[in-house]
Amino acid sequence: MDKMLYVAMSGAHNNTLAQSAHANNLANISTSGFRRDFEQARSMPVFGDSHPARVYAMSERPGTDFTPGALQETGRDLDVAIGGQGWLAVQAADGSEAYVRTASLNVDALGMLRAGNGLPVMGNAGPIAVPPEQKIEIGQDGTISIRALGEAPNVLAEVDRLKLVNPDLKQMHKGTDGLMRYSGQQPLLTDATVQVTSGFLESSNVNAVEEMTAILSLSRQFELQVKMMRTAEDNDTAMARVLQSS
Repeated sequence: MDKMLYVAMSGAHNNTLAQSAHANNLANISTSGFRRDFEQARSMPVFGDSHPARVYAMSERPGTDFTPGALQETGRDLDVAIGGQGWLAVQAADGSEAYVRTASLNVDALGMLRAGNGLPVMGNAGPIAVPPEQKIEIGQDGTISIRALGEAPNVLAEVDRLKLVNPDLKQMHKGTDGLMRYSGQQPLLTDATVQVTSGFLESSNVNAVEEMTAILSLSRQFELQVKMMRTAEDNDTAMARVLQSS
């Protein structure tokens, strides 16, 4: 009885965690460059002072789906999408280097180039600063060129270059802030083969139908777990009556 109740209780708890993972994916279906999280469940033995006679269900996020999303044309010069398996480096809030697949760039009042989420964009020697300009362009290789104030239309000056990297995806993981980070020993270096497409943003790779189907399936499993707990309670009550009458 106790084992049945424990399995049902842990299963219901982890069903809610699994639903949260799929709900987060679904909530980010319109977030540019979002990579959906995988979710799975497995049985784990309970270790303690006694023999591990019980098992419990454990939900976990074993990884991230790196399948590229579709490109959406915006026509905006500072919207960039990364080609192939490359990534764009940004500076996270804690000062570490993180990576995104697409970004709607902006120049703030201080001249810092920032991604759509407000994070500074990394260049050859740290965050990119853009001098006062009339026009800014980003080449396929990530080169940032500007037409300075008062210059002729055909006069462009190269300011910096986006830090584009091509890491081993097996060593990439998603942080709690939703940004991707590299877990290798050595820092990532700029990869000259990575290119960007200006005027486009990469959409999320979330499939709404798959996520909704998974949420509905997990909801039915949760109801089954609750039913098992009620059955265990009824069996316990019946057993107590038998013991009282004997």
